[in-house]
Amino acid sequence: MTNPLSRPKAPRERLACRAVTYDGFRRNDGLFDIEAHLVDTKDHDYALLTGVRPAGMPIHEMWVRVTFDAQLTIHDVEAVTEAMPYPGACNRITPEYRKLVGANLMLGFRKRLHDALGHVKGCTHLTEMLSYLPTAAVQTLAGLVPEDDGKTKPFQVDKCHALEASTQTVQRFYPTWYRPASADAPQRHTPSDPARRGEAVSPSAEETK
Repeated sequence: MTNPLSRPKAPRERLACRAVTYDGFRRNDGLFDIEAHLVDTKDHDYALLTGVRPAGMPIHEMWVRVTFDAQLTIHDVEAVTEAMPYPGACNRITPEYRKLVGANLMLGFRKRLHDALGHVKGCTHLTEMLSYLPTAAVQTLAGLVPEDDGKTKPFQVDKCHALEASTQTVQRFYPTWYRPASADAPQRHTPSDPARRGEAVSPSAEETK
């Protein structure tokens, strides 16, 4: 993969790498899984009070599997911490992440996550990794349901600068939902949205609050 960024302004050496991946799966029972994986490594030996971690050995390595349905309601959560700075302490919190069972990834998920598992209530790295689940779920479902069914306003319209209802992009690709710049400000979603009606959520839907 080619890096499209401009050349660095000065010579440098890499000190650390954080790699995070989200793999989405469709199960044969009608549910979906996302498996999230985080790994932190250093490019040099790293001295911790619990011992030296040689270069390339994970400082943190966490896994989470979240199972959800087509309405983006969470059915199961499994978290595992494999590598950690404080063995026997960091990994004790993983069962607490089952508190997210019953949450909906589109409806206030990040607030519920941080209320239940933020700061000393959870693991900094697990909670941060899980905060990206809504968009990972969107990508998992993308292509499985229509992007625009012509009846319900696509969630992505008015959710970013490129898809503000008054833009040429919306006029071209979502003409039904195009509104001139002088139109009233977009309204927030109401309880009639698909997720509240129990219908499959559009793959472009996301809740960021």
